[in-house]
Amino acid sequence: MRYSHRLSDAVHILAYIDIYHESDLSSVAIAASVESNPALVRRLMVALRRAGLLTTQQGTATPRLARDPDTISLLDVYHAVEEDGKLLHVDDKTNPKCIVGGNIQATLRGAYDDVQRAAEAKMVQISLASLINDIWTREREKRTTKKS
Repeated sequence: MRYSHRLSDAVHILAYIDIYHESDLSSVAIAASVESNPALVRRLMVALRRAGLLTTQQGTATPRLARDPDTISLLDVYHAVEEDGKLLHVDDKTNPKCIVGGNIQATLRGAYDDVQRAAEAKMVQISLASLINDIWTREREKRTTKKS
């Protein structure tokens, strides 16, 4: 099974832009931090721009957050970069003649919808600012540990 890293990478990009706002914000520099390629970074930045989370100017490496990090939720970022918006997916290729195979999709869709609603309710409570603060806290802890 292949997992999507789009949400993780998009949050990474937004946090990078906020933290390194006075540094090199080229897709090459950001891609080095994400350990990905600049084309992926540019594609995610386009999605973030379309969602109103990022501002960019063509031909310049000056992306900026379009809103205060306190007002950007993890759900906002998720909706910006995930194509179908579903966390869990049902296998539609089961045997309809089997009791389980013929009923599992509807059963799981109901359960997965409950999970989706709960996850989204939690994601809306997590701000980009809180994630950035956690990054800074972890960095300070690393530096303190190295000095000891």
